[in-house]
Amino acid sequence: MMELLAGWQQAVNAPLFSVYGLVATRLELLGFVLALAMVVCNILVNPWAWPLAISSSLLYGAVFWQSKLYGEASLQVFFVGMALWGWSQWLWAHQASGQTLAVRGLSARGRIDVLVAWLLLWPVLALFLGMMTDTDVPWWDAFTTSGSVVGTWLLGRKLVENWFVWVLVNAASVGLFAYKGLWFTVVLYAVFLVMALFGWREWRRLMHPSLSLT
Repeated sequence: MMELLAGWQQAVNAPLFSVYGLVATRLELLGFVLALAMVVCNILVNPWAWPLAISSSLLYGAVFWQSKLYGEASLQVFFVGMALWGWSQWLWAHQASGQTLAVRGLSARGRIDVLVAWLLLWPVLALFLGMMTDTDVPWWDAFTTSGSVVGTWLLGRKLVENWFVWVLVNAASVGLFAYKGLWFTVVLYAVFLVMALFGWREWRRLMHPSLSLT
């Protein structure tokens, strides 16, 4: 069994191709494809986004752990749980009014609460990563990790502000993954950045005026 596992790890982590010394693996490519499909489904408010999120999170958890991005790797485990929660929200959840969950926005107070939650979670994660792991980018890793936690919760509740959070997270992630040499992932998050801007526009179009303050 151990030999089979070792053989599988060697196969998925083998370089798929190299361009000017920049290497991409099969594992990273598969996570790339699944994650792109996930975001397309998110923009379309299609519940299939969540099982795709589970699959891509498991793959990227392995990729990030190997790159010593422990915050991002641990976040993928969290994402699996959040994806199960988000899937149930999109299929069966209701708003406080009793209506089926719909695309809507936060009130000004709600936006402040989200920002405060992010700013509080960021240093807590950064200090934890700095003390408990050998990562060389604790604050950078913690910024994208904490933002992703906030963004996933907003997405699960179909709150349009999730896209603004993803714009910030994806922009920071492009630099982080370039620093780590994860070049498929750099391209992926650059695409995510553009898609988040598109998602923001599309969800604002879908958002009913009566649901703009939640």
